[in-house]
Amino acid sequence: EFHLDALAVKEIRNTTGLTQSKFAECLGIEVSTLRNWEQGRREPTGPAKALLRALKNDPKNVMQALIAI
Repeated sequence: EFHLDALAVKEIRNTTGLTQSKFAECLGIEVSTLRNWEQGRREPTGPAKALLRALKNDPKNVMQALIAI
């Protein structure tokens, strides 16, 4: 099972070079949701967790796909 802790979410965002607001926009989530993930108050589930896993494995191509949407 793929586990995402707060540090992992922040590291994934940092690999994209995006701010919290831009990264949240690309994921289609509220900035407050992203902050909660990065501060360990909540964990991503479902599609968000799958998308973060894809970003961790291939940030360049996944970001290109997200931006193209």
